[in-house]
Amino acid sequence: MVMRFYGSAIHEEAWMQDHNAAAKRASTESALHAAADLDAAEIIVSTIGPCVILEGFVRQWGDSERALAIAEDVVGSGNVHCRLLVR
Repeated sequence: MVMRFYGSAIHEEAWMQDHNAAAKRASTESALHAAADLDAAEIIVSTIGPCVILEGFVRQWGDSERALAIAEDVVGSGNVHCRLLVR
C-alpha cells in the first residue's frame, strides 16, 4: 500500500518549480564541470524563474563564451544570463 499526501495545487506547483530549478542548476553544473576544455571551478550557477545565471570567474574571454554555450545547450537559448568575469 502506497500512502499519498495531497497538498494544495499552489503547494504542488511551488514544489515543482523548486524541483525544476534545482534540476536545471544541477544539470548545468554537471555539464560545465564535464567539459574538458573549460575550468569551471569558479563558476557559480543559480536560477531565477526559468533562467540560469552564471556568475564567477573564468581564465579567458573564450571560457565565458564556452560556458554560455554549454549552459544554453542544457536549458535552451535565451534562458541563460552570463555574468562571468575574466580573471
